[in-house]
Amino acid sequence: MKVRWRELAERVRHELRFYRLVLADKRTPWLSRILLVAAIAYLLSPVDLIPDFIPVLGHLDDLIVIPILVTVAVTMIPRPVIEDCRRIVESGHVE
Repeated sequence: MKVRWRELAERVRHELRFYRLVLADKRTPWLSRILLVAAIAYLLSPVDLIPDFIPVLGHLDDLIVIPILVTVAVTMIPRPVIEDCRRIVESGHVE
């Protein structure tokens, strides 16, 4: 399977726009906001639960912690908020 880096990069940009809109929406519950910010902070933070220099396990925690935080946060967001934000991102009207 050939990795299409442009498609992957575009998908990441698309998701980041979506999360930015979700965080800005006043209908998003505060706990979801905290979890999404925690996921982003954990991704960017040099501090990990398991240091990255430990082979395999060091990067495995990033692949487990971040998706769990994002999944829990998104499941608590009302469906209309998610639909509205997705629609805005797909239309390309995000700054």
